[in-house]
Amino acid sequence: MSHPLVLVDIEGTTTPITFVKDTLVGISKALEMFPYVLNNIRDFLDRKWESPELHTYIEHLREQGRQDQISGDIDAVQIPDLAASPPEVVKQAVIQNVDAQMEADRKIGALKAFQGYMWEEGYASGDLKSSVYNDVPVAFKRWTSNGKKVYIYSSGSIAAQKLLFEFSDKGNLLPYISGHYDTTIGGKTLPSSYEAIGKSLDASPQDILFISDNILEIEAAEKAGLATAVSVRPGNAPIDPDRLEGKMVIESFDSLP
Repeated sequence: MSHPLVLVDIEGTTTPITFVKDTLVGISKALEMFPYVLNNIRDFLDRKWESPELHTYIEHLREQGRQDQISGDIDAVQIPDLAASPPEVVKQAVIQNVDAQMEADRKIGALKAFQGYMWEEGYASGDLKSSVYNDVPVAFKRWTSNGKKVYIYSSGSIAAQKLLFEFSDKGNLLPYISGHYDTTIGGKTLPSSYEAIGKSLDASPQDILFISDNILEIEAAEKAGLATAVSVRPGNAPIDPDRLEGKMVIESFDSLP
């Protein structure tokens, strides 16, 4: 069955998990990875310290830290008030805060936004280039040539998504993408998020094919009425075969019309 709208996850679906986790995010400290954010955050803060834009991102991290302290969700490193504290104290707190949240693999707005802010500079300078699977640009071109529209839905911010596809190792893929969604529309394991995406596209659920490596996301999309395909790529987390029963499973986009 052909679907006019294709909604695609990123990590483990269009992009190897190793790129996202080890290069961009880098939570594998035990493997001595040197992720871009943690490797460059100190120099980044020093260079950008007088920037009001940087202070805005730090304030968002600071507010998130206060919320975390109240909720007890994470043992958050508190960031002191920028206006009342020495820069060195604030910088060190920001570094520790970001490090702790990344170690916990948090998918929280303030952290994602700060990471995206740093990635923007890395991509622009050429220090970063994203990795996508070989079949992705071929499929994007095939789908759009056939009149389909491609959308991205990821826990990473929309700004970060655009950078990843603009500065890919297969060239700029943004012209093939009609729109982007992040968790501001809702969590990826909630059926209501997929319902909201369908409404925003003025589309019936059955007209949307959602592709992801995450079985919880797949199940949520199915509950919302979407068609789905489970992405099984090298390096992805294994999925219980019982939960794959009756589902479309793909190893690449080549098998999709």
